[in-house]
Amino acid sequence: MRMKVEVELSYKLLTPGPAILAVEAAGAFGQEISNATIDFGPVEHLARVPGEEGIGEKIIIRTAEDLRCNYSASVMVTRPRPVFERLTAMEMEEMSGDALRYLLPSRYCQAERFVPFVNQRFGDKTGGAKVMAIRDWISQRLDYVSGVSNASTTAADTFLERRGVCRDYAHLMIALCRAAQIPARIASVFAPRVEPPDFHAVAEVYLEGTWHLIDPTGMAEADEMALIAVGRDAVDVAFLTTVTATELQTQTVKAIRQL
Repeated sequence: MRMKVEVELSYKLLTPGPAILAVEAAGAFGQEISNATIDFGPVEHLARVPGEEGIGEKIIIRTAEDLRCNYSASVMVTRPRPVFERLTAMEMEEMSGDALRYLLPSRYCQAERFVPFVNQRFGDKTGGAKVMAIRDWISQRLDYVSGVSNASTTAADTFLERRGVCRDYAHLMIALCRAAQIPARIASVFAPRVEPPDFHAVAEVYLEGTWHLIDPTGMAEADEMALIAVGRDAVDVAFLTTVTATELQTQTVKAIRQL
């Protein structure tokens, strides 16, 4: 599946300072990037560093003017849609070190708090079947509502409130999978069916030695996502991080399926 992605960002920096952006589709397994362009206008400094797990890049810029970013690219997604019911989980001693760290609790995904619930609710399932049962439980019990969560909302908060946006769904999915001893991490993606159009947060789970994308909101499948970045939780994949206060002026994100 091919898609065209376009991002337009404009933020007013209330005081000068650096900004970190993660807005480009990654040159990662299962996707090919072409015709990519990015423009920040005048900047004082620009540097690129590898993203988490070597997936994608983070761009560090410093500007005395307003922060501006215009990005576009074509992405050919070649990864297949996983059949989770056929995938098995790995024993902990079989996992790589990179996977093991995604079993641990993180700022927004307090996995240890969900172990009793996961054992009681999903204890009769294993591997990919357990992942699908967790995904289905979340999609059936949560309501997608904008504006009801904020930057401090955790998976535990979402579990109690039973509503949120994509990052809240992803955090809860990750926490429940980690509680089930299945490594899980967050992924930021572009996807054509996301409503309203924006950067989209989903989960990745580690089964049979490979990471597999899964969207608990149901708005995207693995074979129609353009991966941007991965990490422990939303802190690691934020599209914009600043050390100074900002005011939003313009933010437009488009992912358009192409024939």
